[in-house]
Amino acid sequence: MAVSGAVGHDFLIAWSCKGRGVCPACNTRRMVETAALLADHVFPRLPVRQWVLSVPKRLRYHLQHDPTIETLALRIFLSVVEQVLRRACPAAGADSRIGAVAFIHRFGALLNPHEHFHCLVIEGVFAADASGRATFHESRAPDQKGLDEVHAKVRRRLLRALTRRGVLEPEDAEKMANWAHGGGFSLDASVRIEGADRPGLERLLRYCARPAFALERLREIDAEHLVYESVKPGPGGSISPMLTPLELIGRLAALIPPPRRHRHRYYGVLAPNAPLRGQVTALAGVPDGTPAADATESIAPTAAPSVTPGRSSGGTEETPGEAEAIHRRAARYAWALLLARIYGVFPLVCPRCSGEMRIIAFITDAGAVCDILTHLGEPTSPPRLMRARAPPLWEMLGAARGEDEPQPQPVPEYQFDQRIAW
Repeated sequence: MAVSGAVGHDFLIAWSCKGRGVCPACNTRRMVETAALLADHVFPRLPVRQWVLSVPKRLRYHLQHDPTIETLALRIFLSVVEQVLRRACPAAGADSRIGAVAFIHRFGALLNPHEHFHCLVIEGVFAADASGRATFHESRAPDQKGLDEVHAKVRRRLLRALTRRGVLEPEDAEKMANWAHGGGFSLDASVRIEGADRPGLERLLRYCARPAFALERLREIDAEHLVYESVKPGPGGSISPMLTPLELIGRLAALIPPPRRHRHRYYGVLAPNAPLRGQVTALAGVPDGTPAADATESIAPTAAPSVTPGRSSGGTEETPGEAEAIHRRAARYAWALLLARIYGVFPLVCPRCSGEMRIIAFITDAGAVCDILTHLGEPTSPPRLMRARAPPLWEMLGAARGEDEPQPQPVPEYQFDQRIAW
């Protein structure tokens, strides 16, 4: 796609593949759009805390390959957090609920499979009075005793549940329960965002919704060697894995979320069918057409206005088609606006004359695309795929038959008898 300005300044924008894989452009758009949607339409102007849970390596395989175990572990974790926050609010009743959005990360810092949970929990609980009106009770920050309680309860309940399901043997579960240093379970709740800090909340949401890898950390040494820079020091210092292109593709392919597996989930009053959801979200009680930035100003910390089911927030009747149109309109963001939220510069404004950029062509012809890439000095053909290489024994057998020449093999330090005994 070609875009041009009033003074003749133009540039090219590549198409989006809209895939679920590892495209940097599509993953970035999904990350920014998810964060913008949650910050503008879901999270009210209330303090939010990030709770992060990691489980032992022995259990990560089951979380990654079994959706029921993944759901079970996440439900246990959030239910324990809800119990702690409910107890920290004595004025709230036993039926009060938290509001949370859980992000499921299936990757580690070095492109390794590592499933863990990043949960953004509103710092408090919501309770409904006799008339059904929602009231928010803010809780105090959890101390170390409360964190230890959450850690111990999640560890005990998850091991017990996996034992009942036959995933772990009772002896193995007992050994894991007695492991030192938390038994491989890790809990962190040190990040807190104030209710008025909407930019900080959006940055935290982008961090939670980030893709599996960062393109700026990938460095090419030569045609056969790539380095993925490490951001955390390993046991012996900073460790950056060196990969071949095929090894990189293999690691990225293993991190693609399976079909019908959600990347983030809603819990408590933010769940889709929660009775109080219409009263506590960021757009509750706001007339249609109000900008999102002004909409969140109307949410009070103590009580949120009620919304009558089946009516718009303005109080007028609306048909199902109109309600769906409003919902879809609120859930979509233009890519140019998302870029403006990231960089603070609107991309459809010419940097030279400050005029409006306009789309002049959608280029789909292969010949025209090759001419443009040649003019820009970019490659016009994909890299040549090398023919698969056979194992050394097969190559020597092929050479004896007069086929392809065997590749030279390094002389080993010790000679072994490699003859196959059947």
